[in-house]
Amino acid sequence: MTEKMRRLVAGAALVVTAGFLGWQAWQVLGPETDPFAACRNGQIAGGAGAIGGPFTLIDGQGQTVTDKDVITEPTLVYFGYTSCPDVCPLDNLRNSEAVDILEERGISVTPLFITIDPDRDTAQVMADYAKNMHPKMIGLTGSPDQIRQAAQAYRVFYRKQDGGGKYYLVDHSTFTYLVLPGTGFADFFRRETTAEEMADRVACFAGRS
Repeated sequence: MTEKMRRLVAGAALVVTAGFLGWQAWQVLGPETDPFAACRNGQIAGGAGAIGGPFTLIDGQGQTVTDKDVITEPTLVYFGYTSCPDVCPLDNLRNSEAVDILEERGISVTPLFITIDPDRDTAQVMADYAKNMHPKMIGLTGSPDQIRQAAQAYRVFYRKQDGGGKYYLVDHSTFTYLVLPGTGFADFFRRETTAEEMADRVACFAGRS
């Protein structure tokens, strides 16, 4: 084979390889890799698929429920505990306010509160807390293993502080997660995000889902 022929064959092989890799990428990512790109506040490490997933927990009536049972519309998911002295109530109130703002815009959203303190947060405790926070709020508890699995799925950190008897505190991360039915995790919100800002971003997702 002449040098010219070898170059032609090598060039053709490169074209075929590039085309195949491009086809593979299209198959994995689709023609539009992220339909919610305009709604996000920034990039998510590992991609949106790296956060969230199925869980099995206990609702306020003591019934076993899964993520599909409670995430039936855009849902703001927050992990905390009812004995939390400041952070959790403030965050849950902010989430509830965002839900009310969205309701005024004709968008229905559910605030979901999952405890990371199942020893104290029984089904009844969660039901009472959720009812006092917002009429639509769902409070979930579960066994320590169930809580651990749900928290790990959402990359939630939590750790019980030593001492304090039954009045102990629990350190935990404080993100709120937007989860869409059929889509899964969509975005997260930091503590400094206001209710109005949260409502605007959720509305963007709701309009594209």
